[in-house]
Amino acid sequence: MSPTSPAAFEKLSVLIPVYNEERTVREIVGRVLALGPLVKEIVIVDDGSKDRTAEIVRGLAAAEPRIKFFQSPKNQGKTAAIQRAIREATGEILIIQDADLEYDPAEIPEVIAPILGGHADVVFGSRFLVRKAARVLYFYHYLANVGLTFLSNMLTNRNMSDIETCYKAFRAEIIKPLVMTSKGFGLEVEITAMVCKTRASTYEVPISYYGRPYEEGKKIGPMDGVAALWYIFYYNLIKPLTPSGRAYVHAVNAALAARPAKPSA
Repeated sequence: MSPTSPAAFEKLSVLIPVYNEERTVREIVGRVLALGPLVKEIVIVDDGSKDRTAEIVRGLAAAEPRIKFFQSPKNQGKTAAIQRAIREATGEILIIQDADLEYDPAEIPEVIAPILGGHADVVFGSRFLVRKAARVLYFYHYLANVGLTFLSNMLTNRNMSDIETCYKAFRAEIIKPLVMTSKGFGLEVEITAMVCKTRASTYEVPISYYGRPYEEGKKIGPMDGVAALWYIFYYNLIKPLTPSGRAYVHAVNAALAARPAKPSA
């Protein structure tokens, strides 16, 4: 079976956390659905939006059986929304997709291709690996991304180029055992640190980035960067030693060991 054939994507779950995205959620869902049979389901979790986001998504879900919608009674942060989406997803491959149009769903097939090809267990879409289309925005955000990725690499001993990217794709057995404890945008650091403690094979692929300024609803701020520094140290040096951290690493490594060996060429 070709990695790009529709049948190869029957088990793909696209996870979309939303918070006050009434201006863009309809379009992003439409773009994901445009992938056709490549997508098994879209799992949308509304994180206590105060605008019409939930109303819009309910209408979309009523018209499209592949959309699964869940709503939090109050805002709990992106990590909580993603954790719920992971729990509800039934696909064999899971990918995170933001609802703000900064990342183009048309590139999802390229992101998950290394998994479908049998090379990767985890794939990060990198905005810096090879420059594709990228909106010119905040220099200090770029420096923060580079600095956080460098510090993370020092502790994970990986040569990653963009840990703060939205596009992270996983085989289900790699991400489902992870009980995340970070807050807000800390999941990027937490996922990276914990996955790197396992034997999972991780790849990066270049992606485009259509960033938006604060005037258009960008949410991440300077304090999120400060928190990320703490998260990098905690999730690389402390969390792996806790009972839940050890349990996660053991569960993933056991699943990898139980996977049937690929036939020799």
